[in-house]
Amino acid sequence: MIQHHPDDELLLAHAGGHLGRGPGLLVDVHLEGCAHCRARLHDFEALGGALLEAGEPALMAPDALARTLARIDDAPPIARAAPQEPGAAVAPIDWPAGVPWPRALQRCEVPRWRWMGPGMRWCRLTLPEQPAERLYLLRIGPGRSLARHTHSATELTQILCGAFDDGRAVFGPGDFDSADDQVHHQPAVLPGHECICLASVGGPMRFDGRIAAFVGSLIGM
Repeated sequence: MIQHHPDDELLLAHAGGHLGRGPGLLVDVHLEGCAHCRARLHDFEALGGALLEAGEPALMAPDALARTLARIDDAPPIARAAPQEPGAAVAPIDWPAGVPWPRALQRCEVPRWRWMGPGMRWCRLTLPEQPAERLYLLRIGPGRSLARHTHSATELTQILCGAFDDGRAVFGPGDFDSADDQVHHQPAVLPGHECICLASVGGPMRFDGRIAAFVGSLIGM
């Protein structure tokens, strides 16, 4: 059972197309496995459509169409993933059996896992249309914990397998977490199974220890 979801403000922003590509991708991954949030998103989209229909019509500027077409012509091309055959999406990296690879990640460039510490690995995903986005997969062994830290900006996390406890709550498969500079925590993976999370990091993490801060800077976190 999924216990932790994106809040309504985040889903509203997603419905209106106001989220950045990284945060939007995290929400898309959550939506794949969460019928509750898919229903909420549908409600918000329907509400947005109703508000548009109820709004007073307004005249557009005479050059509105020309400016819109010019912006489309000037926009960089969006890389699209090849059409997928029916069935489970295939992970492009070493991946635990029985854990589905999110379809929303099919258009990402995914490098191999890299060592981060004993029992810990990471890789940074790249969105072809937004390569500067800070998107990470973190793979932490059972009983291991990340260094204690807080955040300089909002960090969104989607748990893909396993579970961790950061003192606020236990986050398990399918759960979604949002943390900002008001959260000071040390996520610890529960015994029995490794934990793999997808994270969108809005800005550098602020680690308590110097060694952790140095490693984080090398990773780009």
